[in-house]
Amino acid sequence: MQSFGWQNGQPILRPLPFRAFRGEILAASANRGAAVQRPKSSSLRSVPVASPSPMSTESFSHQPVMLDEIIELFKTVPAGWIVDATLGGAGHTRAILDACPNLSVIGIDQDENAIKAASARLATYGARARVVRARFDQLAQVLSDQGIESVSGVLFDLGVSSHQFDTAERGFSYRTEAPLDMRMNTSAERSADVVVNNYEVADLERIIREHSDERFAGRIARAIVAARPVRTTTELAAIVASAIPAPARRRGGNPAKRTFQALRIEVNAELEILEPALVQAVDSLAPGGRIAVLSYHSGEDRIAKSVLRAAESGGCTCPVGLPCGCGATPTLKRVRVAAKASMQEQKANPRSTSARLRAAEKLMKAQGL
Repeated sequence: MQSFGWQNGQPILRPLPFRAFRGEILAASANRGAAVQRPKSSSLRSVPVASPSPMSTESFSHQPVMLDEIIELFKTVPAGWIVDATLGGAGHTRAILDACPNLSVIGIDQDENAIKAASARLATYGARARVVRARFDQLAQVLSDQGIESVSGVLFDLGVSSHQFDTAERGFSYRTEAPLDMRMNTSAERSADVVVNNYEVADLERIIREHSDERFAGRIARAIVAARPVRTTTELAAIVASAIPAPARRRGGNPAKRTFQALRIEVNAELEILEPALVQAVDSLAPGGRIAVLSYHSGEDRIAKSVLRAAESGGCTCPVGLPCGCGATPTLKRVRVAAKASMQEQKANPRSTSARLRAAEKLMKAQGL
């Protein structure tokens, strides 16, 4: 058998090696006529902070983005709890705990590997660190279950962790061959295999265009449908490359990058769950508490900007420049921060290049405009 491959931006055919793909992925896409379902919410599960394990800590590496800026944002908040809504390898959490002895952190993540690694890394902090496996749009429920009425801060570091990209079998990367997966929660029903091999061409075109601003979304969607079944990341990457005109393939990095981003967002409903999560975060803040959002593409940033600005204006509908007459009550004020990582950090950590930081602080009391 042969499969698509790519070399120097050009699609090629190459022998397809035998691989024992995980049964759960094949089972999820075996019935191509089955209805496509949204992933179910992760069950809430508090995870004991375990003793350090070399395997769990060393195997999950992630370099936190804009670490100094995040620490500065939370240094002045009232004593209490910070929610790290995207815990990952606990890089931001550990830095906050080290720099701010008056703060404790509750970390949330839906990735089981992240939960295991973070639990081990946070063991030395004792009762100051709690870890819960959940999706971040379950933030309000997590706090209720933990008996926490309000928090001093909430951090969102959106997107995919370095560990998830670098673990080939997770299927997030177009650089290494793996089954089409891309699930942050590996117990979720929908994988990239399901999306690629079951969605109608119009739906594929829509998500590729909306989630990545891909100008050749239609061509890519039709090429994917024509090549079905598609089973591996490298096969998909080659199909995408073959659908994009040669001049466009030669600029802007790997031609599959945007399509893989779009599929990952769809698989994990990332934009769908972000707005309710941010609203819950704003509502959970104590007066003087802060929210910080690190986004990595325009879709995430648009949602973050919209939610924070709505809270800053109280939903005011009056014309700009005129006194408010609609009775709007702002609940946040904007915090001026560096929007982008420093050039030094961008050179040291390429992932930080696309990062965009937004922050706001809960008002001491509701203020009319």
